[in-house]
Amino acid sequence: MPPVPTLGQDKNPRGIPKAPFIANVEEYIGGPDGDVEGPLKEFQDAIAKYRYMDGSLTQRRKSLEDKIPDIRKTLQMVEFLKQRRDGKQKAGDEEDDSEDDDEDSEGTKKPLTTTFELNDTLFAEAQLDDTDTVYLWLGANVMLSYEIPEAIALLRSKLDAAETSLKTAIEDLEFTREQLTVMEVNTARMYNWDVKRRRERRSAEEAAAKGAKDKDS
Repeated sequence: MPPVPTLGQDKNPRGIPKAPFIANVEEYIGGPDGDVEGPLKEFQDAIAKYRYMDGSLTQRRKSLEDKIPDIRKTLQMVEFLKQRRDGKQKAGDEEDDSEDDDEDSEGTKKPLTTTFELNDTLFAEAQLDDTDTVYLWLGANVMLSYEIPEAIALLRSKLDAAETSLKTAIEDLEFTREQLTVMEVNTARMYNWDVKRRRERRSAEEAAAKGAKDKDS
């Protein structure tokens, strides 16, 4: 058994094992006559695991990078609806005759004209009246109605969670790639050490054979 495990006992906060750097190959395999085939196979297995984690984390990072702008855009829209509704209520409480461009003669705001996305290349126009509720997609073809303050709290929570997940995914991806590099270096070092050992043994055998031949002659 090698004195150092292929994957170290140390792990990052999400449980990804740290790869130990093999500084002394001869000591790791148990001496100058140690076998390298077993350790090299273990190294290849570890590299395959790290590459799998790299692929999974890369997909997760891309998914979050696509998701976060959508959440942020939805939050901004709901906050805009809240500001518009609050502005109307405030205008109704005031007893002045001032009017702005978005108000009619009775101090009420006109419906908001906007566009919404039907698919990636198709948009439709709609008029939005002031409302106290919004409908949010929660995934898996599920849509629920929320009061605007509840919707804002939910979206902010989801945005914070998604940004935190993205940060940890990036950290884990960088950590995984560092460990993958370490294992690739370990593999190259052990392979080169074995090549050198074979060359030295062959040279020693040739020298011994030549010495025996010279002695017989």
